[in-house]
Amino acid sequence: MGIPGMVQLTHVPASQLLSRLRPAKKKQSPAPRPQIRQQIPDLEEFLIKKDYTAAISLLEFKQKNGEKNETTDLWLGHCFFRSGDYRKALEVYEDMKKQGIENPDLPVYLGICFFYLGMYEDAKLAAEKAERSPLQNRLLFHVSHKLGEEKRLMQHHQLLGNVMEDQLSLASIHYMRMHYMEAIEIYKTILQEHTNMIALNVYMAMCYYKMDYFDVAQEVLSVYLRSYADSPAALNLKACITFKIYNGKAALPEVEQLQRVNLYPAAREILRHNQVVFRDGDGALQVFPGLMDTLPEARVNLILYHLKREDIDSAMTLCNDLEPQSTTEFLVKAIVFAFWGQLKESKDHLKTAEQFFKMVGESPYDTDTIPGRQSMACSLFLSGKYEDALVYLNSIQAYHHNDDVFSFNIAQTEMQCGMWKEAEEHFLAITGPDRDKPVFKYMLTKTLIMNHKPQLAWDIYTRSTDPKESFNILRIIAMDCYSMGEFYFAAKAFDGLEKIDPSPENWQGKRGATSGLFKMLVQGKATNEQMSEVLHLLDRGNHPQADFVSSTIRRWAKNHEIALE
Repeated sequence: MGIPGMVQLTHVPASQLLSRLRPAKKKQSPAPRPQIRQQIPDLEEFLIKKDYTAAISLLEFKQKNGEKNETTDLWLGHCFFRSGDYRKALEVYEDMKKQGIENPDLPVYLGICFFYLGMYEDAKLAAEKAERSPLQNRLLFHVSHKLGEEKRLMQHHQLLGNVMEDQLSLASIHYMRMHYMEAIEIYKTILQEHTNMIALNVYMAMCYYKMDYFDVAQEVLSVYLRSYADSPAALNLKACITFKIYNGKAALPEVEQLQRVNLYPAAREILRHNQVVFRDGDGALQVFPGLMDTLPEARVNLILYHLKREDIDSAMTLCNDLEPQSTTEFLVKAIVFAFWGQLKESKDHLKTAEQFFKMVGESPYDTDTIPGRQSMACSLFLSGKYEDALVYLNSIQAYHHNDDVFSFNIAQTEMQCGMWKEAEEHFLAITGPDRDKPVFKYMLTKTLIMNHKPQLAWDIYTRSTDPKESFNILRIIAMDCYSMGEFYFAAKAFDGLEKIDPSPENWQGKRGATSGLFKMLVQGKATNEQMSEVLHLLDRGNHPQADFVSSTIRRWAKNHEIALE
């Protein structure tokens, strides 16, 4: 019996319009903004409109016309940073450093640019050269997280105050460490004091999305969208939520709308990624590989792409380079190891898969979530504790209406528990392409036989067009019908097997099923037509014992005035 992955293999859209090299901007240290009181009215107009391209053009024009000074340099670096061009911003600040400009904030600005470029060691070195300040501490707080320096992380955590910027920075770390409820509490507290900061609803929605509370995420996000209906970040998150609640087709229009917006390059790449996800992997091999180094979802989705096409070798190769950090990554690795363990009959890989599932299921952050309970069910299933696995699956069944993957998983678990009626109901609830897969047909065939519906099982065989699949279905019918006393179909199935493989085992099965059907005829539980058909199968065979069995039954029928053809 197959053991497919019990956690739904849906692709994972990138819900943030930010690369993995940088956390959400409003939660991270604010962008380097010049601490200079001088106002430039025409520049200020562009800044208010967030038209950073125009602002950059204006500043570069001013500098070419003799207005290059510390003020214009700082504004130029700020605008490059805000437009997402961190490399250009870095070049501006490095040029200021070479000029000998002694601005106390300059080392921190350099560090922030390094941080957003993923150059964490450089960010650390730059920040450590800066004067102590709340901004410097926030930067080092995030750098410590990225470098996995837990002791330093806690030191900088203790230096955070109750000011809004520090609390937003702390919420960002909570989010990245998957402490979503802690992040939400911070956002709620800030919103109570600063009701105008409605953008925090986007971050709360992100947290609810990560916890699979998609309806709540949608409701919270709508608060922001009512005021900023064209926000790229919010619309991208809305598309991801739509994908999770409904499907990719429903989510595509929102992403296609964003394609017409002028976005910075990293955001545009994420939208390309999500379009592939929403199109069920169409274009995956062209888009995902180039994004794997900057977008963790790309590697995960490429693995899922290969899994859905049963290319386990490619999935395993990619999985070997995956160092799981998030719940999704742990689950994907567990599923790949489970498939590989099946394919190679490797107990070690199956055991590793079981442990990965258990890690997620027992995690304090996932225990009471839907993925957490599914994971625990997987772990228990792989360890052979089917009844315990079913308890977990039943606890989340209400959240999986019309979900083919869940229906299949709970059905096969019910099979292992001998709950054949329930298993049949869940198998028949599957309506998608999984119905055409051999493993589905094998399991449904067995379930129907165990529920004394052998004719329906036989119909599955007659509709099968693949020789290997037909042979396997025939074997299931032969063996299970025999054990369930459905001797008419058992005899027909063994006859079909004998034609393919005239082995002693298949003849013995055919003879035994014929004898069983004869006994049922004597008891009035089989029809004359069924017995006649099976005798014809015996007569057409060339086994030396066939004539003896056939003549014995016909003689009895004649003596009891039972007409057999």
